[in-house]
Amino acid sequence: MPWCAMLRITRTIVLDENDIDIQFVRASGPGGQNVNKLSTAAQLRFDARRLAMPDDMQTRLATLAGQRMTKDGVIVIHAQRFRTQERNRADAIDRLLELLREAAVRPKPRRATRPTLGSKMRRLEGKKRRSDVKSKRGGGRFED
Repeated sequence: MPWCAMLRITRTIVLDENDIDIQFVRASGPGGQNVNKLSTAAQLRFDARRLAMPDDMQTRLATLAGQRMTKDGVIVIHAQRFRTQERNRADAIDRLLELLREAAVRPKPRRATRPTLGSKMRRLEGKKRRSDVKSKRGGGRFED
């Protein structure tokens, strides 16, 4: 049986590393002959439906992942920042974990507040002052 690592996302959600599929492909961009010969870019594929998570987290994950998530619920991350397979693999896993941890955080609900009486008065006083400045301009009217 191969050794498998469990990656902790939150206190209750744990990800099995065997659920992550990583393939190495040729990277694009600068790199000379190295880029043509070696497959160093990591392409990570993770089926989000295999992870037991609350419904609200699943919707936040779909929103945060955007185009990185397919219609089937598979998250695809392409990592090619580094020149070695190991570093690109670690980078792809880190980006997946960061995405999942960000989706696990529930947004704080916004509570509607009213402006204070003082702030209303200050606003009106500023408008009045500006109105007075503008009304004193253009005083060159001729009377017949």
